[in-house]
Amino acid sequence: MSRVMKPVDYQSVLDMQQTEQGIKMIKEFFQQNLSTELRLRRVTAPLFVLKGLGINDDLNGVERPVTFPIKDLGDTKAEVVHSLAKWKRLTLAEYHVEPGYGVYTDMNAIRADEELDNLHSLYVDQWDWEAVMTREQRNLDFLKNVVKRIYAAILRTEFLVCERYPSLKPFLPQDIHFIHSEDLLAMYPDKSAKERENLIAQKYGAVFVIGIGGKLANGEPHDGRAPDYDDWTTECCEGKKGLNGDILIWYPILGQAVELSSMGIRVDKESLVRQLKLAGEEEREQLYFHRKLLNGELPLSIGGGIGQSRLCMVLLHKAHLGEIQASIWPEEMRSECKALGMNLI
Repeated sequence: MSRVMKPVDYQSVLDMQQTEQGIKMIKEFFQQNLSTELRLRRVTAPLFVLKGLGINDDLNGVERPVTFPIKDLGDTKAEVVHSLAKWKRLTLAEYHVEPGYGVYTDMNAIRADEELDNLHSLYVDQWDWEAVMTREQRNLDFLKNVVKRIYAAILRTEFLVCERYPSLKPFLPQDIHFIHSEDLLAMYPDKSAKERENLIAQKYGAVFVIGIGGKLANGEPHDGRAPDYDDWTTECCEGKKGLNGDILIWYPILGQAVELSSMGIRVDKESLVRQLKLAGEEEREQLYFHRKLLNGELPLSIGGGIGQSRLCMVLLHKAHLGEIQASIWPEEMRSECKALGMNLI
């Protein structure tokens, strides 16, 4: 069954050459703005890490990493990264980064279990970033401040794109709205999590949904999160839990909410132990990354990922990721998209 979202009367405003030029402009401008806003220095990132160290991102805990043996290491297995959530924190410690500063990198991943559609690809490219913070900053106000600064960089990039291509009109609101996932559930108790996201994003244009990973009043999490990077159990406001969240925007071309970033304040020793227990994964405490965190060898941090192709897609008013990045798509999807005016690279 086709998973292609079919925008009505879609026609790309930019041709393929203009699109490639726009992609380059967005990537260069946004990463410089992000670096300036959050005081981040660029670092080089791995494409793969050794299996069994607990460094790779487990995403929702069910996705299988692409794995291969290394001949010169006696066929020791390596895994292509899903993201760099935990690797970045190790890097902060290795580089002795001070509070108030951080790192960012171009993260390239393969997610072989991804269900392919207009917004999801086998190939994932993100700006992964991580910054050192103090114990006093582990609160919701600090998280919101960082979100606003990231959103400001997105708005500046949208302005640049629309100045360069006047046929593209800005659609993002000037301010981003904050709501806890528990409050969102209370607003729309008979809707699914994705339906709730669509409704709140359409209402405000840009939203940061707080509290992703912990169970809500209906006994279900708003969305899945691995237990060993974002802190989704610490009480942040009015007894509600979670110091993480997602940046969502309403995307009129597809008529739905689009997630641009997943981010949050990372686990400290206490929340790591608590969340591993809730997830039934206490054995992970013996892994390399987790031992270093529990031994106090890693700094407190905040971090996240911002989708490069997805940001380019929405700012260039495209209807499919395949118009932005070269990846593998089912032949049926390619044919269907071509008929709908979406020319996949």
